[in-house]
Amino acid sequence: MSKLTALHEAMSRLDAAWADAGDSNDLSRDQLMAVTNAIGLLQRRLDAVHVDVAAVISRESRPELGADGLAKQQGYRTPAKLIAATTGVSTGDASRLVRVGEATAPRTDLLGDRLPAKYPLVREALASGALSAQAAALIIALLDRCRIAAGAERIAEGERALTETAAGLDLDDVRRLVLRAEAWLDPDGVEPRAEEQRGKRSLTMFERDGMVHLNAQLDAETAAPVVTAIRGYVTAAFAARKDAPDADAPDADRRSVPMIQADALAVFCAHVLGCENDRLPLAGATVIVRVALDDLQSGTGSAEIDGLDQMIDVGAARRMAAGGGVIPCVLGGDSEILDWGREKRLFTRAQRLALVERDGGCAMCGLPPEMTKAHHIRWWQRHHGRTDLANGVLLCESCHHRIHDNGWEIRVDGTGTAAHVWFIPPAYVDAARTPRLGGRARFDIAA
Repeated sequence: MSKLTALHEAMSRLDAAWADAGDSNDLSRDQLMAVTNAIGLLQRRLDAVHVDVAAVISRESRPELGADGLAKQQGYRTPAKLIAATTGVSTGDASRLVRVGEATAPRTDLLGDRLPAKYPLVREALASGALSAQAAALIIALLDRCRIAAGAERIAEGERALTETAAGLDLDDVRRLVLRAEAWLDPDGVEPRAEEQRGKRSLTMFERDGMVHLNAQLDAETAAPVVTAIRGYVTAAFAARKDAPDADAPDADRRSVPMIQADALAVFCAHVLGCENDRLPLAGATVIVRVALDDLQSGTGSAEIDGLDQMIDVGAARRMAAGGGVIPCVLGGDSEILDWGREKRLFTRAQRLALVERDGGCAMCGLPPEMTKAHHIRWWQRHHGRTDLANGVLLCESCHHRIHDNGWEIRVDGTGTAAHVWFIPPAYVDAARTPRLGGRARFDIAA
């Protein structure tokens, strides 16, 4: 199927999904979902056509053509400027289309013989509508950055894993996937990148209009205790609000999340300056650094910080663990029992750490671990469910209610922290009830 034929087919799907409705207000819920899915497919297939066209515009505007180049003939300095002006996108977006088009277009050698695209699997994913141009741009930029360090074979493996894993993810999740993939493709590059980021850390303060403004830019190592402490304070504040006897009282806590975060910073600084409170309301917040034992012993590779997407090098992990307030995560040792059966109702701290290792945070929506609780899949009292990893899952409050209120099911395949969590939608969401992968496994291409 040609890309233009595929585009027409996607348009036909949109027509069929819209059916006889006059406008969007007349669509039923089922039609709204069908139309939304059709729009997504149409947009992605339009992207596939657009990047091809952008690549040809770039080729017809190459510098050696001089004034005869297409862009200059049309009155534009660059092909990106031409595309931006004619399609209404930004110059940056147009440049991205050109880069994706050039990386996925068929090539020719010096003799004029045809060669495959630089990234043929990304080209296929674009053509099928599995990837958007923006997602493809993130993947291509990563593969280009790591091409020399990783070598051709590993880059090909990375392209395959990324195109398969990125399908169905939103752009923010693709960015998370790319961060993890970079540490896998170029483990020796994690430390230099971390040093570069550390050199850019800054905090500026100034007063304006009666307010003090703080602007911070922090590397992952520096940010970990800051982010963990503030998120823990927010979680504790919302837990206290939930348990308050009268939410409608005049003095009830109605602060927004940004307000609570500002108050958290003030509380922490007051504590450091001599506040007599010896216990801060942090909901048990702890910075957890996860690193493979082999990497820790060899001093190479990378580590993860719970709640942050950016990877850190092993040296940074060692520094953090030595500094106090941070624990390295080692699970499943002889002194830790991860399955309690029916002996305990609540999950232990060791089990929660193991669930964070498996789920990475809320297994459904991806919120960081400190905003989640460990829940029984089969309820302790109603279903006599066991307090074991295979019957546990990390969920934020919103996803927990959504699953129970809307009829979703949860399945865990495998054992221990290597298991995969699957969410099975109700029939009214997906008639086939196709399981959706959740947890950390969505972003772990190394697996």
